[in-house]
Amino acid sequence: MDNKPVIIGVAGGSGSGKTTVANKICRQFPEQSILMIEQDAYYKDQTDLPMEERLKTNYDHPLAFDIDLMIEQIGKLIQREPVEKPVYDYANHTRSDETVPLEPRDVVILEGILILDDERLRDLMDIKLFVDTDSDLRIIRRLLRDIQERGRTIDSVIDQYTSVVRPMHLQFIEPTKRYADIIIPEGGDNVVAIDLMATKIKTVIEEKTRDGSENVTRS
Repeated sequence: MDNKPVIIGVAGGSGSGKTTVANKICRQFPEQSILMIEQDAYYKDQTDLPMEERLKTNYDHPLAFDIDLMIEQIGKLIQREPVEKPVYDYANHTRSDETVPLEPRDVVILEGILILDDERLRDLMDIKLFVDTDSDLRIIRRLLRDIQERGRTIDSVIDQYTSVVRPMHLQFIEPTKRYADIIIPEGGDNVVAIDLMATKIKTVIEEKTRDGSENVTRS
């Protein structure tokens, strides 16, 4: 379709700086119609499971996500249809009854640890990024975030990182780097890479706009 939005995927491990990269790219387009969607919103609904089962959820595994729903909603946004994005309730380890209404935009940024894992999702993307940050920086950032924002203890964060986060990163997240068009080292601190990405996105938008105008002229 002529007015298909530009779809950008931003992947990377926990604490890599992918959210910062996505936000900084957004700020490069103050006049542009842009939308950011976090993969975390699409964790599976676990309402039918008892709490003790929900507590066992491995949030770093591909099966934790309702990718079918995400693909369905991205498809609707591509067709310029509004959607109701789910909200995840971390306190109860299941999907909330609330939703967030999203209107179609010219640029849609998809951000998440496993956003490049599913081929169907990758096929919807015009540009695929992987934010590649050293593991020591990622664990420090995760440690600070979980202690300051989520009330976790140092021991619990380290235990979760060594038993779940790190092995899942090596098994599932790191391998998706090969699908990226561009790899950004050091996350949001890489100003040059972010500026280059913004330039590339502007080029893609201009090409789509030009192609759309030519199609209208020919018709």
